[in-house]
Amino acid sequence: MKISTPIYLDNNSTTQIDPRVLESMLPYLQERFGNASSNHSFGWIAKSAVENARDIIANFLKVSSKELFFTSGATESINLVHLGLTQNINPDSFHIITTNLEHSATKESLEYLSKKGLNVTVVNVDKTGIVDPTRVTEALSDKTRLISIIFANNEIGTINDIKSIGQICKEKDILLHVDATQAVGKINFDIKELNIDFLSFTAHKLYGPKGIGALYVNGKNPKTILSQIIFGGTQEDSIKPGTLNVPAIVGFGKAIELCDEEMTKDYHHTITLRDRFYKNIVSNLEGVFINGSIKERLPNNINFYIDGIRADKLMLELRVLAFSNSSACASGSSKPSRILKAIGLTDEQALSSVRFGFGRFNTIDEIEYASQKFIDAVNKLRTKNQNKSQNN
Repeated sequence: MKISTPIYLDNNSTTQIDPRVLESMLPYLQERFGNASSNHSFGWIAKSAVENARDIIANFLKVSSKELFFTSGATESINLVHLGLTQNINPDSFHIITTNLEHSATKESLEYLSKKGLNVTVVNVDKTGIVDPTRVTEALSDKTRLISIIFANNEIGTINDIKSIGQICKEKDILLHVDATQAVGKINFDIKELNIDFLSFTAHKLYGPKGIGALYVNGKNPKTILSQIIFGGTQEDSIKPGTLNVPAIVGFGKAIELCDEEMTKDYHHTITLRDRFYKNIVSNLEGVFINGSIKERLPNNINFYIDGIRADKLMLELRVLAFSNSSACASGSSKPSRILKAIGLTDEQALSSVRFGFGRFNTIDEIEYASQKFIDAVNKLRTKNQNKSQNN
């Protein structure tokens, strides 16, 4: 079978838009182009499409549609929570707990609040990349008001024990914000069962368009009221004012609808691809070590380091494959990944690490081709390094 290259294996960075999602969006880029806030037939059609998408996503999450707000993406959703909760409070009265394995959207917004005088405690994860709930309990104080934690890490794919942390929050009457950007559409979970008060996620990680995300806010908890930090309208209850991106919202709804129908199939498909790829690699190469937990892990993610081979050199050698050596948000940096450093890797090991993300549209044939190309490239670079060492 002829393989089309380059093969895209970076689905934790972004996914390609599903053709069925694109098809659902096109009418709202063409004849149904109205502003959802306009009080005429074009606006009513757009507003109806927005509310239909909201209902689809809310039903998928088993929450009320009144608790779901559209944003420009997970980064904005995270910032709306952190800044909205702390806009009008005494910094001394609001303690926040987070971890050292968070996405930069959480890390940087909480660093900003720390500079403003808020007390932010960063709990370290273990060597598998998972935070021990006991460490969270030990970090609590009588002023702890929020725990903000990632559900599944974007680089190493490890999944945190949100249920236990949610139980801690329930018992202590603490708000829980979860960055579920990598989790929604990939793994099953129940927001209510996990006692989540805020959930941030986005469409482009689940075969939807870029530039559209959502924020769930627990409407039954009076402590979840967010102060307005963006101004310019009353859309989305003023949590996220501005003209609604109707085509993207429609696409978001369709992407979630497809996840609802196909998540089990996608789960088994991607875990099969992942395990086949990794088995091929470790069966043919020595010095390959997995980063993070292999058990508590996203089905489509694998992250490992190759002893003695720099990831940037490997990526230059393997232009027929699209994969990564860090998160997309940090890909321009030459520094070792702070996530990999957080789980105990040396600089050399971190700089020798690669991430592969498998998706709905990848095939077994692509995985066989990709793994063989990867093996060949590593062997070639090792031979080069050996010859260079001998010549010196």
